[in-house]
Amino acid sequence: MTTSRRLADRKSAKFQKNILKRGAVPETTVKKSNPYPVGPIVLGFFIFVVIGSAILQIFRTATSGGLA
Repeated sequence: MTTSRRLADRKSAKFQKNILKRGAVPETTVKKSNPYPVGPIVLGFFIFVVIGSAILQIFRTATSGGLA
């Protein structure tokens, strides 16, 4: 059996198995990805860096008298 024939048989078997479920077939057979592509630790670090740099910039501007 050639590779393409095996692939076609596998897909056909999967289709036939879904047909027999009659309405209990999922909308898609592709797994859904993680709803959060960035982990909470990375997100927390990013927020820490952004807010920290903003606070430091405010202090630097306040101590220099508003001059750049």
